Amino acid sequence: MPRPETPALTADAIIRLDDDPTRIILVKRGSPPYGLALPGGFVDVGESVEAAAVREAREETGLEVTLVALLGIYSEPERDPRGHTASAVYVGDAYGLPVAGDDAAGVRVIDVRDGSLTLAFDHAQILADYRQRYGIAVTA
Repeated sequence: MPRPETPALTADAIIRLDDDPTRIILVKRGSPPYGLALPGGFVDVGESVEAAAVREAREETGLEVTLVALLGIYSEPERDPRGHTASAVYVGDAYGLPVAGDDAAGVRVIDVRDGSLTLAFDHAQILADYRQRYGIAVTA
């Protein structure tokens, strides 16, 4: 029996900065699709999804992230214009000053209560789910 074709597996992280659940890190994507996004990327063969989330966060922000919770699995077929992906999205904590690296063209620390941001992929929905889970109200 042939192996089934499945969506690509990715991992993303909502990185809470310096013990403040409202201050999180977004990266400015350096490759298509452009825009602001959560740090994340594809899981390598032989790597756990958790390890991929930590690795991608470190590569894109320069920070060591400690994962504290799985927010959810996001798998809507149209979530990534490059093709069908399924992403495990984690919440993690980090300390220090983020610095853009790897394929990130920039890095921003944002207030998650700001509902006016335009984000790549389905990351606006992911942040809405994060705010709901942690009881954080939108201010804009």
